[in-house]
Amino acid sequence: MKHTGHVLCLFVALVLPGVGNAQTTLRYTDHEPYGNMRTQIIKNTFFKAIERESRGSIKIDAHWNGEITSSYQALETLSQGERADIGIVVPEYTPDQLPRHQLFKSFPLGPDNGKAQVQFFHRVFRDYPQFAAELDNNNLVMLQFFLGYPAAFFTSKANVGPTQLAGTRWRTASFWHQSFLRNAGATTVTLPWNSKIVDALQEGQLDGLLVNLDSGDDIGAPRAAPYIQLSPALWLGHVYLLAMNKDAWNALSSQDQAAIQRAAASTEQALGAWLDTSLNHMARQLEQQGALVHFLSREELNQWRDATRYQQVQAKWVGEQERKGVTDAGSLVESVSSLLSDAMQK
Repeated sequence: MKHTGHVLCLFVALVLPGVGNAQTTLRYTDHEPYGNMRTQIIKNTFFKAIERESRGSIKIDAHWNGEITSSYQALETLSQGERADIGIVVPEYTPDQLPRHQLFKSFPLGPDNGKAQVQFFHRVFRDYPQFAAELDNNNLVMLQFFLGYPAAFFTSKANVGPTQLAGTRWRTASFWHQSFLRNAGATTVTLPWNSKIVDALQEGQLDGLLVNLDSGDDIGAPRAAPYIQLSPALWLGHVYLLAMNKDAWNALSSQDQAAIQRAAASTEQALGAWLDTSLNHMARQLEQQGALVHFLSREELNQWRDATRYQQVQAKWVGEQERKGVTDAGSLVESVSSLLSDAMQK
């Protein structure tokens, strides 16, 4: 199967008498190792559903842990389509190519359950074609979105909550969260994300981390910052786009495209409950390992929201984007805000 000017990784098996139907193999790339919440549901739910719905016509050749490309290069790799056909794109790592996708992280709070979180993103991607257009501009088609764990405060000291940050030093990755922390009175520190983070916490160079719960656990933060404050409503807005090279998508038969769409729909139905179950399981694990886990109350969450002055941060971002030519940034923030508020009532 060929396309002019495009070398595809996917291939179609020869159909010989008595051998059966043609088979398409799609090469998948993921920057994370297989085994965490997201990668498990991708492999064991989504990929299995694709093979089931296509009746074996589509097979997935999965490559994990950055074997094909890194998280920062995934969009370019998939856009070119020479080394992989499908894979995970993280919008935060490509803000110039996917500017509108950055606004999801601009909210300090979100829905407090997985089902409402999934429904929110479903409505956004269904109702606002600007997001699909950004992917289309990069020769990509989104097959399905996936979500991760909420944000969590990892601190080395007791009684340092989201509103007791004055004079403390924090490390966080997102420019949104850096602004939130500074507005709440903290100083943000830039450090590479590696095992030395734990050393910095132990030596007092850092007082805490604001990071998704699983990343903090992966790096060993609870050893030095065992006080963990979290909530499913502590919004991270970190969406993982499982995207496909547009030329490879167009090369599929209409039957195979429909099979993937059915697989995506059934996977989305399972995603919300999977998020809730996984969060509760990880919280119990951390407690068993000696961490002191506190689920933030609604009052504490609202205090954090107010301390971040997030709407001012959003307004500054909108101005920057409009100067870059993203003229609908302001209206999109308003629309997405309305959808998120609605989702938080469910």
